[in-house]
Amino acid sequence: MPKVVEGSLIATGKKFAIVAGRWNGAFAERLIEGALDSLRLHGARDEDVTVYRCPGCFELGQAAAKVAQAGGHDAIICLGVLIRGATPHFDYIAGKATADIGSVGLERGLPVSYGVLTCDTQAQALERSGSKVGNKGEEAALAAIEMVNLYAQIEAQ
Repeated sequence: MPKVVEGSLIATGKKFAIVAGRWNGAFAERLIEGALDSLRLHGARDEDVTVYRCPGCFELGQAAAKVAQAGGHDAIICLGVLIRGATPHFDYIAGKATADIGSVGLERGLPVSYGVLTCDTQAQALERSGSKVGNKGEEAALAAIEMVNLYAQIEAQ
């Protein structure tokens, strides 16, 4: 049987940054609350979580990179909401935000989770920020907790 290494869902003693875009603010606030609830549920203390707000999803990667550079956090949770409009602007922003957020984690060797909603309608954003489909902020926080602990397991080998 092969050795299996995986992270736990214990946030106790870890420090988390939440980087959140303010654009589509009502939905973004729900994502932040979902992430905070999840972190608390798994043992994180409020004083171990810092919320950094930036203008929107385009700026998420930039802000996350600066937070990572400053140090002091075990993981970064990126949250934002994009809702498709009538122009291709949505596609450019969604692609750029996704690439930039992924780059931060790879370049810094730090867990960076992706909680950006890319929705066609406001109804979809509502569903994914705490209604029918759950809260993607909560899911992004869970991914960050698991990855922090996975990294610790890998480093301990």
